[in-house]
Amino acid sequence: MSDITNKDLKSIIRNSLKIEQESDLNESFVAQEKQFNLTTELLSSANKKNHIELYENYIETFNRVSAELDTVSRDDVDSNHSRYRSLKIDESYNLNAVYLHEMYFSNISDLHSDIAMDSLSYMRLSRDFGSFDAWQKDFIACCLASQCGWAITGYNIYLQSYVNCFIDLHDLHVPVGFYPIIVMDVWQHAYYRDYLKDVKTYTYAMMRQLNWSVIEERIKRADRIESALRS
Repeated sequence: MSDITNKDLKSIIRNSLKIEQESDLNESFVAQEKQFNLTTELLSSANKKNHIELYENYIETFNRVSAELDTVSRDDVDSNHSRYRSLKIDESYNLNAVYLHEMYFSNISDLHSDIAMDSLSYMRLSRDFGSFDAWQKDFIACCLASQCGWAITGYNIYLQSYVNCFIDLHDLHVPVGFYPIIVMDVWQHAYYRDYLKDVKTYTYAMMRQLNWSVIEERIKRADRIESALRS
């Protein structure tokens, strides 16, 4: 997929939706599939395959919804029900699903997971949670508290601090001004095949293989965001 441009993708979507005018899609967003090498043995091959297929479906759905939004009427929009309202709900749901999955895939599955005490990740989490252990305990609590969705450590631009939260589904309880740093999938499909109802054991397993080099780069970007906001 990496060789396909956004213009090519828009053309494919346009043809599938039978939209003739190229200008109709000029404003639409396009998400492209990324490749991930999930080397962990803590998830079964069947689980990994199912996860990637779900991710691919979210991409396909988001691109279709984004394209339809370019042509849907903005007249007679209603807060109880309208085609525009339904598409906007689907847009945020599927967009979040795509990028949360990508962040999750990227920050797990490190067979040599290790965090240095002098790393930005260790120092920032220790600073804002009181200790690294306190961050872990609170993050695990978020994983267990989510009804079906995601646990996330992120930098909140308004609090100017790293905080933990959970997002149910893909779009419920999303904090304003929140930049994700560490993402854990705690939808039931993420663990049920391998761990049944034991989300705690699944969470511990995934945390043992967090990719701290990926997380460190995200922390560096958050530091730049923080610096820009304070300047």
